[in-house]
Amino acid sequence: MGQQLVMTPQLRQAIRLLQMSAAELELEITEAVETNPLLDWDDGADAVGEPASGDTAPADDAPPEDPRDSETNGDADDWTADEPPWSLDGGGNSGGGSFDDDDNQGSAAERVAEVDTLQDHLLWQLHLSHLSPRDRSIGATLIDALDDDGYLREPLAGIAEGLLPEISADEEEILTVLHQLQRFDPVGVAARTLGECLHLQLAVLSDDTPGKALAVQIVGGPALERLPRSGIAGLAAELKRTVAEVEVVVQLLRSLDPKPGAQVGALEHDTYVVPDCVVWRQRGVWRAALARNHLPRITIHRGYEQMIQQCGENDAGYLRGHLQEARWLLKSLEARGDTLLKVTRCLLRQQAGFLEFGAQALRPLTLREVAVEVGLHESTVSRAIARKYVRTPRGTLPLRAFFASGVGSEGGGETSSIAIQSMIRRLIEAENPRKPLSDAKLADLLKTSGVPVARRTVAKYREAMEILSSHERVRIG
Repeated sequence: MGQQLVMTPQLRQAIRLLQMSAAELELEITEAVETNPLLDWDDGADAVGEPASGDTAPADDAPPEDPRDSETNGDADDWTADEPPWSLDGGGNSGGGSFDDDDNQGSAAERVAEVDTLQDHLLWQLHLSHLSPRDRSIGATLIDALDDDGYLREPLAGIAEGLLPEISADEEEILTVLHQLQRFDPVGVAARTLGECLHLQLAVLSDDTPGKALAVQIVGGPALERLPRSGIAGLAAELKRTVAEVEVVVQLLRSLDPKPGAQVGALEHDTYVVPDCVVWRQRGVWRAALARNHLPRITIHRGYEQMIQQCGENDAGYLRGHLQEARWLLKSLEARGDTLLKVTRCLLRQQAGFLEFGAQALRPLTLREVAVEVGLHESTVSRAIARKYVRTPRGTLPLRAFFASGVGSEGGGETSSIAIQSMIRRLIEAENPRKPLSDAKLADLLKTSGVPVARRTVAKYREAMEILSSHERVRIG
């Protein structure tokens, strides 16, 4: 039972590392090496957390020309080597140092990440959900009402009033949408009380988690509020359980996050982009690998590991504890790399057209679709792509760029909203400046192309792209 119990903090560590950006993870590893004597820097080994050979982008002291020029010079099609046509160093630049230095048209901007708030993070998931437009409007109002810790403090009656006059919804309908939001990442968000927040986090744990059943009972009743005053012994007597049983539950509850919303804002302090993956085309097939040099390399200090057999009981116990923590970290880093690579390769399979032809070829794709294909939970996929960037021949892109909600087309399929925006932009760029296309005309042209979109939808997309209305775009002379 003791071996099963340690899985809870290990799982929590793996989840925390998965949602970190490359820059955040580098700081985390540095701190771990400084505080754990069983961890040491290893300049001669492969980067920690990376899969076996072949899954990692190899370093290259003399990378070829900028891969973003491959669309015009044909290099991407002709590349047949066993490694990508460029590589990355620790700062996100190419190995030769000229890849970004010679790019004066926005490479620096590429490396600046857009800071997301909790609301941004949740709205992005909302727009990728399968909810109806009405439910999405309710969901957006609920998200806007969350505080920084991720709690909904406002009563549902107040939410209903805020929806008027556009939407008239009763509390039951709003509660149904709220339950959908509570399935979003981070787990436990959109709860109304601490007990509900902890219950949501317990619900995603496997049923064989030690202490789960009793923990659910505690967080669902008044015992949770009395725990700080009663203590473990008092609560055990109240629930007619043994002290050992309650100790297991308390340890489990301590591993949960009482402020799930705060973790999103707390992890958004860095704005410098360090790509986690590299994408290149090899013999007409898109391939992905983890960027080799974006993380420091660590290993277990073999000297201290060997000392465990020779130390006294107290010292040996101290070293064993740190050895276990070191092994957890290395295993979590490896799992992070495996998950990130699995998700990235799925995105390449789904969105090859996006890399080939640009935003107009971006197909509708949701977290659920990716989660089903790779065999992971939706929240895990969300964490895997949060603040993660990939280096492609089209520049450095956030993994979020590969997702898009869909609009039904006449062919029976769907066209992504981003693709429609790209089509609108191209139509406007090709219009007669003396007679710009109205939103109604743009809607007609899109319908002719097999994408039926209402005029008001065209107006919404145009405004989102910060494009002026037709009468404001008129140019004479």
